[in-house]
Amino acid sequence: MKKKYRYHPCLTLLLIFLHACNLPAASTPTPDLFATLSAVTPPGADSSPQPDNLISTSEPTGKIVFVCQIFKVQASNQICIVNADGTSFRRLTTDNKRQHYYPSMSPDGKSIVYASFREPNIYEIYEMDIASGVATQLTERLGNLNGPEISPDGSKIVFKLSTANSNQLWLMERDGNNPRQIPNASGWDPTWSPDGNSILFASDMQGAIQLYTIKLDGSELQKVSDLPAIRGRSDWSPDGSFIVTYSGQPWKRDVFIMNADGSNARMLTPTGGNSQGPSISPDGQWVAFTSYFDKYGDDHGCEIYIMRVDGTDVRRLTNNDYCDYQPRWGP
Repeated sequence: MKKKYRYHPCLTLLLIFLHACNLPAASTPTPDLFATLSAVTPPGADSSPQPDNLISTSEPTGKIVFVCQIFKVQASNQICIVNADGTSFRRLTTDNKRQHYYPSMSPDGKSIVYASFREPNIYEIYEMDIASGVATQLTERLGNLNGPEISPDGSKIVFKLSTANSNQLWLMERDGNNPRQIPNASGWDPTWSPDGNSILFASDMQGAIQLYTIKLDGSELQKVSDLPAIRGRSDWSPDGSFIVTYSGQPWKRDVFIMNADGSNARMLTPTGGNSQGPSISPDGQWVAFTSYFDKYGDDHGCEIYIMRVDGTDVRRLTNNDYCDYQPRWGP
C-alpha cells in the first residue's frame, strides 16, 4: 500500500491530516479555565437532550445579592449586590461590626431581606430598600433567625428560627406582624414555590438531610430528593418544573438539578470547584452559585459564578481576595 501511494503527495498529506485528528490531546492543561468550562458539558451531567425550557441563548439579566466577607471574618459579614453580567458590584450594608447573611431579593427587585446579628442567640430580620439603602427591622427578639424570603405575591416572609433543640420554619406578614410557626416544618433554608402555596426546605427529620415540600398550613409534607450529603440552600424554578440544590462531602460539593418531584437528578456543575448554594434566574435560564474554581482549598477563595441551566457557559462574576457566597438572584 505504501508503494501505491508514494507518487500521490496530496493523498499522503490527507492521510497524515486524518491520522493527526485521532491523536490524543496535549497533556498540558489550558491556562484558561473558564474557556474550558464553558465549552464542555460537566462530567456526570445527563447527556440526553434537554427540555426546550432548559435551552436558551439569552444573556443573563437582573441582579444577584450575596454575602461578601470583605473583612475576612464571619462576625463582620456584609451584604453586596452585583448585576448578572458582573457589573456594578457594590456593598449594601454598612455596619462593620455585625454579621449580615442569608440575603434574598423581593419579587419586584426593589428591596432585599436578610438576617443580622443583634446579640447572642438573637438575629433580627431586616428589609432594605436597594435604592436608598434604608433598612427596616421586621422582627423583635424572636430568636436566632435566618434564611428570610419574600413570597411571590410580596405579602409574606418565610424564615428559619433556630432553638437549642430544633430548627423551625416560620411565616410572618411582610411588615413583620403575626409571626407564627408552620406546623410539621422542621428544617432550614426555606424557599417559595412559584405559586406561593408551598415551601421547599432542607431537613433531617427522617434521618439523612433531604429536601421536602410543605403547604403553608403544615399539610402535604413530601420528601422530594434522594441525594447523599445534601446541605440546604436550594431553589425552585420560576415555572415550577425543576429544583436546584447542592450535595457532597466538604470540599467535594456540586450543584444538582432535578425535576420538581425529585426525579431525574443529575449533576450540573463541573467537578473540582466545591460548588454550592445555587439560585435560579427570574427567567429560569441561568443558575448562580458559589465555587472555588480558581482558589480551591482556600477558605477565602469562594466567588460567585453563573451558568446556563444545562451546565454550560460557566462565568465568574466576582473576583475578590475574600469569600463571596449565598447568592440569590432577582430581577
